[in-house]
Amino acid sequence: MPSVKVVNGKQIVVEALDPSKRFTRFLAKPLLQMRYNREIVLAILRRELASRFTGSAGGWLWAVVAPLLAIAVYTFAFTTKLQMTFVGEQGQQPITYALFIFAGLIVFNFFSEMAYRSPMLLHEYAHFIKQTIFPSDMLAVISTLRAAAYTGIGAVVMLICIAAVNGGLPWTVIFMPLLFLPLAAFLMGLSWFLCAIGAFTRDAGYLMINIVPLFMFMTPVFFTHTSRPPPWDILLYLNALTAYVEVMRDLVLTGTLPNPLVILWMLATSIFTFYFGYWFFDRYRNVIVDVI
Repeated sequence: MPSVKVVNGKQIVVEALDPSKRFTRFLAKPLLQMRYNREIVLAILRRELASRFTGSAGGWLWAVVAPLLAIAVYTFAFTTKLQMTFVGEQGQQPITYALFIFAGLIVFNFFSEMAYRSPMLLHEYAHFIKQTIFPSDMLAVISTLRAAAYTGIGAVVMLICIAAVNGGLPWTVIFMPLLFLPLAAFLMGLSWFLCAIGAFTRDAGYLMINIVPLFMFMTPVFFTHTSRPPPWDILLYLNALTAYVEVMRDLVLTGTLPNPLVILWMLATSIFTFYFGYWFFDRYRNVIVDVI
C-alpha cells in the first residue's frame, strides 16, 4: 500500500514497491551504478595504472619481470627434485611443480592485493569523497580492475611458460575469462565489505596484514585438495578461493573441465559475496563520509 510522507508541510504519496520489484532493483543497482559512472571509473583507472610505475626506467616491463622471476625461483627451488603428476582425460600428464604453484598464486595474489588495499581505500580518497560528489562505491570497482590488469599480465606470462614447457596449451584455456569474471565479482564484493569496515576502524587494515599470509596455507596453493585426507579435502572448499585455484589448474594445466559442483559453488560464493558486500557498503554509505 502507498504511504504518505510530509515534506515542507505538504503531504506526498509514496508508492510502496512490491517485494519482487525491490529485490530486482537491489540486484540491478550495483550494475547500473557501474554503467552510469563508467567514465569516471575509466578515468581514475587510467591514472592509477599510469602512476604505478611512474619514475621507473623499466615502466610496465616490471609487471612482466615480476611473474617471470617468480616462475624462475620456483623452478630452481622445486622442479629439479619435486614434480607432481595429474591424471587427465588421456592419462597421466607430468606438470612441473613451479607452474603448479604459480597457477595457484595467480588467484591468491589477486585476492591478497585486494585484501591489503581495500580497508584503507576510502581513507586514500577521503579528499575526493568529502569535497566533491564522488561515487565512493566505485572505488572498489576501480581497485578490482587495477588489480585485474596486473593479474592478467601474470596469467599471460604463465600461459607462455606452460606452452613452452608442454609444447602447447590445452584447449580448455579458452574458458579462462569465464573464471576471472566470477573471481573479480567475488573480490569486488569483498572490497566493498572491507572498505566499509576500514572506514570505521584502521584495525581492519592491520588485521589483513597479519591474516593474509597465514591464509595462503589454508588455500591449496602448494598442494591439491585431493592430497588432504577426508574430511579435509571437502572442508577446504569452505575457503572460497579453493574453488578458483582448482578450476584455474584444471583449465590451464590438466586440460580438463572442472567438476560442475565446484563451478556451482564458485558461482554461489561469487554472487553472494558481490551482493552482500555492496549491500553492507550501501547501508553505511552516508555514515562513512563522516567517519573517514
